[in-house]
Amino acid sequence: MDKCKICKTQTKPVISFGKMPIANGFISSLNADEFFYDLKVLFCPNCFMVQLGQIPRPEMMFGETYAYISSTSSAMADHFKQQADEIIRLVSKRKDPFVVELGCNDGIMLKHIAEKGINHLGIEPANNVADLAKKTGVRVLTEFFDQKSAQKIARAHGPADVICASNTLLSIENLNSAFEGFNILLRDNGLLFFEDPYLFDIVSLSSFDQIYDEHIYYFSGHSVRELAKRHGMKLVKMNHQDVHGGSMCYYIKKGTAGRPSAQVAKWLKKEKGLKLDRITGYKRFKRNVDNICRNLKNTLKKIKSGNNQIVGYGATSKSTTLLNYTRIGPKTIDYISDNTPTKIGKFTPGMHIPIKAHSQFTKDSPPFTVLFAWNHKKEIFQKEKDYRKKGGKFITYFPKVTIE
Repeated sequence: MDKCKICKTQTKPVISFGKMPIANGFISSLNADEFFYDLKVLFCPNCFMVQLGQIPRPEMMFGETYAYISSTSSAMADHFKQQADEIIRLVSKRKDPFVVELGCNDGIMLKHIAEKGINHLGIEPANNVADLAKKTGVRVLTEFFDQKSAQKIARAHGPADVICASNTLLSIENLNSAFEGFNILLRDNGLLFFEDPYLFDIVSLSSFDQIYDEHIYYFSGHSVRELAKRHGMKLVKMNHQDVHGGSMCYYIKKGTAGRPSAQVAKWLKKEKGLKLDRITGYKRFKRNVDNICRNLKNTLKKIKSGNNQIVGYGATSKSTTLLNYTRIGPKTIDYISDNTPTKIGKFTPGMHIPIKAHSQFTKDSPPFTVLFAWNHKKEIFQKEKDYRKKGGKFITYFPKVTIE
């Protein structure tokens, strides 16, 4: 039986997506071997943590050639520039401040910290993106973060004034060890903050494609408050972000003194309204997921019956869950357009849809395009305004299937 990874309480099932390949496991050949695992989501009634049951080994997800490169999105570049500016303000009056980022990727945020001459360290286990970060002048430690690495960093650099992470903590299976590491590394008056896809948004939009192997945990204010309390820390602030289809930034301090901001109470109340603190809040989620999948397949089938070309836009990790759960493959979607060099020329995990350069999309100007990178819709619609003016249609599917 599945026990909670945080508190060891018996969990309750939320939804199962069946056999699933590694989300970022884009293959170079149709004959390549692929690893499959059972993608099932569980809820802990004790500490409220929503989590995956089975998890592939970390090196299978974050190895030598991790496929996601943050800087390919201008919207994300703007977002992380703003985050860097916030950190610079936080440490501006501190003597010799030290900033640590978990999962620094290609240095998209930390490079701004480095440019200011602030002592910093990025923790990035994927070698290929760590190398990209180093080229921007970012100091990087290529390993996974836990208690041992925290002790090593503290000995070498001293305590951290700020520890931050974006779309990273949800990927650390042993979160208890990570939080013990935060306690070791963080200065007494320091601040930990991290942002990840927000469970409230996932359930509200039924955006189930946020669920895949790298995303082990799906945080809410309730679960983060309990996790912090478990390690003698306190959730003091919550700040909602529009990135990645709805994210939450959680601010945590050492100790249990002080009052949380009014925003914490506001979001906890909203979560209770959606019943995210009990298993009954997730029953409607599965029904909505299956309705979206059925409607999307029927829509694409109808379009294809008219001999129309359909392509995809954005070979995203999240599209792996959608494509494999719905069994939508290359007979329906001709190819997926992407601008990430590490993905072009490869095939999607499991369903094996070819990935082609954006120039092919521009050349073809297909009549219908499934927007797999839906969380960057505003940026993409602006970029592809000429395509839409010519009559090209984008198909989105959260919270319902829409052609626009």
